[in-house]
Amino acid sequence: MLVIRLSRVGKKKRPSYRVVVQDRQRDPWGTSVDIVGNYNPLTSPSTVVFKEDRIKYWLEKGAQPSATVHNLLVTAGLIKGPKVKATTHDRQDKPAAPEESKKTEAPIKEETTKPEA
Repeated sequence: MLVIRLSRVGKKKRPSYRVVVQDRQRDPWGTSVDIVGNYNPLTSPSTVVFKEDRIKYWLEKGAQPSATVHNLLVTAGLIKGPKVKATTHDRQDKPAAPEESKKTEAPIKEETTKPEA
C-alpha cells in the first residue's frame, strides 16, 4: 500500500520536509516512488509547495496520506474534509489527588485504658 508522508531533510535543528510517495513499510528516509512537494515549518508563515496534479494522481491510485500530510492538504484546499488528530500518544489527564491522601503523617491513635477491677 502506498502512503504520502513527510521525509525530513535539512540540517540539524533546521528541519524541512519533502512530501513523498512511498510504500508504507519502507523507511521514510529511503527511496521514494515520487516527490510531490515540500514543507518548511521554519518560515513565517510556513511554506508548503505541492505538485497538485501528482498529488491528485496518487490519491486516485489509492495512496493514503499520513495525518500530518492530510491536514496540510486540507489547509491547501486539495482535499475536503475535517482535519484529523496527528499525534499518537495517549496522555490522559489524571485527576488531582484529594488533600487527605497527600498527608504523610500517620494518624494518631487514642490510647484506651482498661478499668481496673
